[in-house]
Amino acid sequence: MTRSSHRPRKRFGQNFLHDPGVIRRIIDAIAPRPDDPLVEIGPGQGALTRPLLETVKHLDVVELDRDLLAQLEALDVNGKLSVHNADALRFDFCQLRTGEAKLRLIGNLPYNISTPLLFHLMEQLECIADMHFMLQKEVVDRLTAVPGTKAYGRLGVMLHYYCRAERLFIVPPGAFHPAPKVESAIVRLIPHPRPPVAVNDVQQLAWLVNRLFSQRRKMLRHSLKGYLSEARLQELGIDPTERPEQLDLAAFATLANALTTKN
Repeated sequence: MTRSSHRPRKRFGQNFLHDPGVIRRIIDAIAPRPDDPLVEIGPGQGALTRPLLETVKHLDVVELDRDLLAQLEALDVNGKLSVHNADALRFDFCQLRTGEAKLRLIGNLPYNISTPLLFHLMEQLECIADMHFMLQKEVVDRLTAVPGTKAYGRLGVMLHYYCRAERLFIVPPGAFHPAPKVESAIVRLIPHPRPPVAVNDVQQLAWLVNRLFSQRRKMLRHSLKGYLSEARLQELGIDPTERPEQLDLAAFATLANALTTKN
C-alpha cells in the first residue's frame, strides 16, 4: 500500500509524517537503544516505525485504523514488531511491560484526542520512563507554559504535577500529508520520580484547577466564594485578588489541601 492508496481520515485526525529530515531529528531526540521497550502510538504508515525497527529488538505499536494494519505488519521482516489494533484512549499500556525497564512512549498524536490521551497516560505513569510526542504547537505551548502567560492553564498545571515537559523543536505543516493548517512541535515528557508538591487528594487538585480556569478572569475571592473565605486565603499566604494564571503549582497544591481539610 503506498501513501497515495490510503486516504487520511479526518475522524482519526490523520496527518502522515513524510519529511526525512524531521523523521531523523525525531529519532535522534528519542535516541532509542536496542533493549528499550518502545511503544509507538498511532504509527500511521510507519514513518517512525521503520527507523525504530532498525535499532530496537522489539517494538509495540498501537493503531486504531484497521486499514493500516496490513501496511504496518508488512514492515515486520524480522519478527520484531507487535501491532495492537486498539483505541489508545482505552488501551492499558502497562500490560506491554515485560521486564524491569519502564516503557518509552512515542507518537504523532492526533490533534483531536491529544489532551484526553495525555490525561489517560498520566494514570499509567508507574510503568512509563519517558514520552516523546508530536502535538499541535498550541498544545505544546500549554504543556510548557509558566504562570503569568497566556498559554498557562489547566493542562499545564496538571501535567506539571505529573511530568517535566520540554519543547524540543517545531515541525512545519509541509512535513505532513495532508499538510495541517497549524504548526506542530515535539515535546519530551519525563515523569517525576515523586510529585514536586505535596497533594493530599489529586482529584481535589484536578477539581480545583478545572474550576478556577473555567473562570480564569475572576479573582480567587469570587471563584472560591463559598469554599474558602478571603481571610482563609490570606492565612494560606495567597492574595484573594489574584487570578488563576498567576498561581504556580505550589499555590494550587496549597489551595487543594485546604479544601481537602475543610471537606
